[in-house]
Amino acid sequence: MSKLKKYREQLNLTQEELSDNSGISVRTIQRIESGSKPQGHTLKKLALALGIQENELLENELSPISKDKTIVKLINISSLPFAIFPPANIIVPLLIMFVRRQFKPLVKEIISVQIVWLIFAATIFFLSALIQKSFSFGRIFMPIIMIILVLINVGIIIRNAKEIDKNGVLFYKLNFSLI
Repeated sequence: MSKLKKYREQLNLTQEELSDNSGISVRTIQRIESGSKPQGHTLKKLALALGIQENELLENELSPISKDKTIVKLINISSLPFAIFPPANIIVPLLIMFVRRQFKPLVKEIISVQIVWLIFAATIFFLSALIQKSFSFGRIFMPIIMIILVLINVGIIIRNAKEIDKNGVLFYKLNFSLI
């Protein structure tokens, strides 16, 4: 519930009555109660009409959208500690998804990206193992490939986390979902 609605209902005011008392349109009050942030003149008029300080109308707790974004970022970042062992960076996000009941398309996309990455990394790793003997630096070839694959996975996870934080979408995404 928005703070505006909470204060309005405490005073037993309808949206229309608050509109009359504040000079702010009913539609603007509806938008603010739906999650928009009151600013400037609107904020002053509403606070005055409700008899409260302006800062009391501003949301200081996480909105439901912010909470969802936080959980989605957690699911994405949970792959990071397991980047060195790709199967685990699918299992941990899946567990979080089921425990937190986050079956949103974005969460499924995150896990799908990690599944595709697992398949790609495993393929590269096994192909590298097959051709390792053909290089003169064969003993260090596999560790180099492993480090490169881990760094790429870390890059994918971090870049997606930044894009989730900024725009609420993935930077590296698929046009399909595997789950």
